[in-house]
Formats: sequence, C-alpha cells, structure tokens
Amino acid sequence: MSAEQNLNWITSFIWGIADDVLRDVYVRGKYRDVILPMTVLRRLDALLEPTKQAVLDLGKRLDIAKIQNRDAALRKAAGQAFYNTSPFTLQDLRARVRQEQLRADFEAYLEGFSPNVQEILDKFKFRNQIPTLVDADILGSLIEKYLDPGINLSPEPVLDASGAERLPGLDNHAMGTIFEELIRRFNEENNEEAGEHFTPRDVVRLMAHLIFEPVAEQLESTTYLVYDGACGTGGMLTVAETTLQELAQQRGLVISTHLYGQEVNPETYAISKADLLLKGEGEEGDKIAYGSTLSSDAFPTLDFDFMLSNPPYGKSWKKDLDAMGGKKDMLDRRFVVTHDGDPEFSLITRTSDGQLLFLVNKLSKMKRDTALGSRIAEVHNGSSLFTGDAGQGESNIRRWIIENDWLEAIIALPLNMFYNTGIATYIWVLTNRKSEQRRGTVQLIDATSWFQPLRKNLGQKNCELSEADIRRILDTFERLEESEQSRVFPNAAFGYWKVTVERPLRLRVDLSETRRARFRRACRAAKEEPLANLVDRLARTLGEGPLLDYNAVLAAAESQSERDHINLTAKRLKLLQAELAERDEQAEPVVRTRRRAKMGEQRGKDDSLNGRYHVDEGGQRWAIEYEPDSELRDTEQVPLLEEGGIAAFINREVLPYAPDAWVDDGKTKIGYEISFNRYFYKPQPLRTLDEIRADILALERETDGLLGQVLGETL
Repeated sequence: MSAEQNLNWITSFIWGIADDVLRDVYVRGKYRDVILPMTVLRRLDALLEPTKQAVLDLGKRLDIAKIQNRDAALRKAAGQAFYNTSPFTLQDLRARVRQEQLRADFEAYLEGFSPNVQEILDKFKFRNQIPTLVDADILGSLIEKYLDPGINLSPEPVLDASGAERLPGLDNHAMGTIFEELIRRFNEENNEEAGEHFTPRDVVRLMAHLIFEPVAEQLESTTYLVYDGACGTGGMLTVAETTLQELAQQRGLVISTHLYGQEVNPETYAISKADLLLKGEGEEGDKIAYGSTLSSDAFPTLDFDFMLSNPPYGKSWKKDLDAMGGKKDMLDRRFVVTHDGDPEFSLITRTSDGQLLFLVNKLSKMKRDTALGSRIAEVHNGSSLFTGDAGQGESNIRRWIIENDWLEAIIALPLNMFYNTGIATYIWVLTNRKSEQRRGTVQLIDATSWFQPLRKNLGQKNCELSEADIRRILDTFERLEESEQSRVFPNAAFGYWKVTVERPLRLRVDLSETRRARFRRACRAAKEEPLANLVDRLARTLGEGPLLDYNAVLAAAESQSERDHINLTAKRLKLLQAELAERDEQAEPVVRTRRRAKMGEQRGKDDSLNGRYHVDEGGQRWAIEYEPDSELRDTEQVPLLEEGGIAAFINREVLPYAPDAWVDDGKTKIGYEISFNRYFYKPQPLRTLDEIRADILALERETDGLLGQVLGETL
C-alpha cells in the first residue's frame, strides 16, 4: 500500500466510525463534535505512549518537591509540546466494562492533559458529549474503533510476528493531512456554514502564490512571520507555510516560519490549534489566539512579513464597536489614522459589515523597516469595492490604501467558488514595497472565466481553480500588461471629488388680504400678534404684491420693526418666510450674507464657482453670498483625473443647465470606488429583426397547435 493509499484508507476508516458508532445517537451534522476531538486525542495518545512512564515519574518527583511551575519540564519529559499526567492511556481504558467506571477514568484521562490541550478540549466542548456517549453506551465502542489494529495513528510502524512492517507509521505531516481532509469533508456535509470557516484550497493556493512568488528572488535564509487575523481552521496558514517552504527549497534556502492567527469561533479555533499539534508544531499553536481581532487584537506589538485572510462578509461588528468605545470615542489607532493632514481620519465602517476592518488591521501590522516590507492577500465580496459614500469609512479605507500606493491588484474570481455562497468574490493583493513598474498603478484582473467545473457540486461550489488556472492568473499578474482580462490604471483613476451643487433660494412674497389673514392666524397661534400688525403696515407701504425681491421686503420689515419697536427675532423671521413667502424661479435670489469687500477683494473678480459674488453700490464694493435652496441641492462626482478639475466639470456639465449654480467648497469630499463592471462589461449585441420575427412566427405556430388540441379534445 502506497503512502497516499494509506492516508486515504485511514481517512475513510475514521469517517466510517461516525456512521458505525454515532448514527443512531447523533444527527449527521453533529458527528464532527465527536470525531474531530477523538481523532486529536488518539493521535496525541499515540505520540505520548513512548514517554508515558517518564512523564509519570517526573510528575511524582515534582509533586514531592511541591514545584508548581512544571509545564516546561513535563513537555521536555514527554518530548512533545504537550503531555498527559493521568495514569491512563486509551489502551488502558478499552478494558473497562462498567460504563460508570469508564466515564470516571475517561474524564480523569482528559484532565491529565497539558493546558494547551485542555483549551482545545474546552473549545471543542468535548466534555459536553461524554454524558450522551455514556448514556447511549457507545463510549467504549468509540475508543475501541480508534484502537482498531487495522489502522495506525502512531508515528511508529506496526510490525507483524516476523518483524516485517504491517502498517506504516504516520509522520506529523501525514497526520495533519488526514485531519485537514476530515475537516474538509465535515465542512462539505455542513455546507451552509462552510464558507464562514473554510476557504477552498484552490483559492488558498492562489492567495499563497500571490504573496510569495512576486518576491521569490528576494527571499533569504531567515525567519518569516505569517499572519491570518481570521484564521478559521488554520488552513490558510498551513498552505502558506508549505508554499513558502517549497519556494525556499527550489532556491536552496533554509527558511523558518512562525504562524500567527486569531479566531473568534471557539470550535474552529480549537481545530486550528489541534491541527498544529498534530503536525508537530505544538509551539506554533501557542501563537493562535482566541477572541475578536477587531476589539481584542492579540498581537498589537507585532509586525508580519506575509498576511492572508478570508474575513467574514456582511457580519455585524456592533458588539466590537461598543467594546471599543463607539465611533465617537474610538481609541484604537488602527482604525483612526493620520492621513492627508487629518489626524483623525476615520476608517470606521458601517456596523453591519466589518470585513474591510480586517484588512485595515493587517495594514497596521506591515513591516516598515525591511527591504521586503509586507505582502497581503485578502478575499472580499463586491461590497468592499464600492459601498460607502465619500468621507465614509469604506471609501476612506479605499482612499487611504490607494493614496498610500499599497494596492497592487484586485482579482475577480469565478462565481460559485465558495461552499455557502455564489456571490462574486475578489482577492485584494497589497504591499508596502511595490516594484518600480507597479508604483502609482493598480491592476484589475478578470479571472471569472478561468475555472474547471466540478463533477459534483459541494454546496454552492460548482467549480474550482485548476493548477493551470492558478498559473494563468499568476502569469497575468506578473506580466502587468493590458489585455481583455487585465487592465492597469493610475491610482487616481478610482478617486473622485463629491461636490455639493447649490442653487439660490428665490422667494416671492404675497401680502394679499387673504394671505395676511392666514398669517394673522399663524401669529395668534404663535403668540406673535404684533408681527401681524407690522405686516399689515408693510402691505400699505409695499403693496400686496406679488413681490419678487425677498431681500427688499426683509429690509422694509426691518425698518418698520424699528419704528414699531418690534425686535425681529429668528423665530419671527422664520414665521415671515414660512407663512408669506413661496419659491418662485422668477424671483430674485435671497441674500444670506452681505458684507463690505475686503482690501484684496476690491478689484477681484467674482468667485461664482463657489458662490461668492461682488456688487458695487453707493461707492462701496460688497461681497455677497446667496441662501442655498435645499430642495434644489444636488451632488456630482467629479473624477480626480478630470482635465481642468472641478471647475471644468461644472462649466461643462452643470452651468449650461443651471447658470446660477455654484459649488459649496466646504462640503467637497474625496471618495474612492472600484467598478469592475465599468472596465470589463461586455455588452450583448441586440438580436436582429429576422431573429425576432422567426421567434414570433414559431411561437404563433406553437400556440395554434395547442389551441387546436384543446378544441379537438373539447369537441
């Protein structure tokens, strides 16, 4: 039996244990709650068997010496990054006949494991399964199955009576492969959850190559730190490590890697740590942290060489935001940064979706003092490309990334690549050490048509990236050339000014008897009857109207108020406008501010683009700004690459249709968005008239035939 056949046999055997032992006790979706932790236990048990007595002897000596800090010593005695101080092995427990005795001894066996294994068992919630296993009288059968002489989970081979190898031993890598395969199968069984915790290996391989291959010739024989802030079951980290080691071997390098990750889901966190233990990387397991990456960053002082993730999409992070003090009191400098002269530039997104914050977290952990810097690959759905208006968190993140020239490329993946969703997904590739040819640019790659169909759907996943597809994407990325599937843009191509276009408020005043009667009722209700008397006197002075200059009416009202000793408060002015004035395009613009022009403005021209005008009256030059009409307010997106800037755009696109419009420059904001459809959309040609006519005639013949059948059956 070849090594590959042996792995497949063991995996299938363990997979079969679930149906053999658990079928009538657990539903299929819950098999993993027992099988995964039991597989971990059996492998750890097999690894500890050779040094079991040495650990027990040392434990007794440490007890006699009353030494409390014993973890390091016991690990050394066990020869592993873990140990078990109970007097039992699984082999000892198989002889138990009474269920209660088996339960007591099995629980004592679990209690004997080192703290790192205890944490795995706690996160698996495996102890919660023991009452069910005991009550159903299947705990003994379960242990017996894992000790079956037909499989060997030990690193040592099993020999026959003649001393020949009957079953090969399993090294740590092979055991890790079996465990990963079990995880994959369980994720496929529970495909409604799989995309949340499990990224398909073809996508992970592509991501790993994207962060390593472009700098393969710059790698050195040294130590590299790899990080995943949403590590799930740890698959991205292990694939990344394997890929990096393969590239190192091809170049004759000796590279050491340290894997760091953080995961908020307890079960997937346990799987991640267990996987590293099974691969003989127990100390690396100590670098996998439990908790929320957003609100409880486990590695605030570390920077990493390579980072990759598939963060959750569309998942609320309100709980994290509350724990971080809310938007107003955010203290975490990962998400409030200094940019473009703004020391409080906010990267805080909507609480309904925090996926881009995982990318921000990685960018805060880039190495800035090495020649290689840091490289990042992260999967996002389409919303990260365009959600968020100018000045809002998502847009600010895109702006911060692109204006710092960190974004190398975004790759559109085929649809239905993931187990639980068919939505469009994209890989973002970033670095703070762009090559000379990439500086100032972003590459967009449309890889949506590069895939191989699966023979059988896995949840919603109906296709995969073959090695040829991965190579094609990598070659397209490395060439950085324009093609049907590759476009290269200057950074500023994705930016725009969001400008607020105002038009003046124009009011007509009606002082007719009917209108003044209504105004008097409004004044009576507001306890402002003296104001109604003032308006009656205005009507006698100005006439009933309609009066098309609100400014003149207001000036007359102010003069009359001085004579009547009535103070025109803000409340009274509001009442005048609300009850006597109406919008009228033919009326004069309402003046908001009128002041004497400053020295530099005496001979200056109007700044009509920004709504600042000058008039000469009575030998004086006056600076005037008009009151904007909120109902006519509009916004425009002006590309940053617009020739002539905002002024040229407004002169071309706005003023020909609204000559009195201006831009409120105090409200202008910069935004960024990336639209794949805009750059890669291929319009479908319209059908010809002959094709349409043929379809209509065919439909008529079909309906005539059906009608004939109906009439024939009726008759």
